[in-house]
Amino acid sequence: MPRSLGRALPAVLQPLFDGQNLHSKVGETFLLLTTDTDGWPHMAMLSVGELLAVDSERLEAALWLHSTATRNLEHTARGLLAIVADGAGYYVRLTARRLDDLDLGAQGRLARFELAIEDVQEDRVDYAKLTSGIRFELPDPAAVVARWEHTIAALKGA
Repeated sequence: MPRSLGRALPAVLQPLFDGQNLHSKVGETFLLLTTDTDGWPHMAMLSVGELLAVDSERLEAALWLHSTATRNLEHTARGLLAIVADGAGYYVRLTARRLDDLDLGAQGRLARFELAIEDVQEDRVDYAKLTSGIRFELPDPAAVVARWEHTIAALKGA
């Protein structure tokens, strides 16, 4: 049964969103759940190159400009970020505020959101340990990590 940890990102999760050493975090996948205007849930898969912890109570997200997740966050201003780490599931309830788009030059523009952490729930049991969530591999890690680094730098500098 999940238990609330409060409104701050726990220390175990903070390194995932610090924007550092992105190449060592390739494969980490976070699920962003939103709801569309008809009430249907929508799931987007995000990487370490799209999320940055501003502090323990706020994240910033760089999302595709015309994605369903972007539309849903604009409409409802709410989302849930699901994370597997340290043998447990974490569910981060978020309220979203659209900020100015990120202009990445030749790489285009991304929708930028401030995500305020409303509650973090930890789902951990004694009899089972989560060993991984959804993971991915990159056919061209150097190019993707370079894009992530550019995006994270833009989030930090915006």
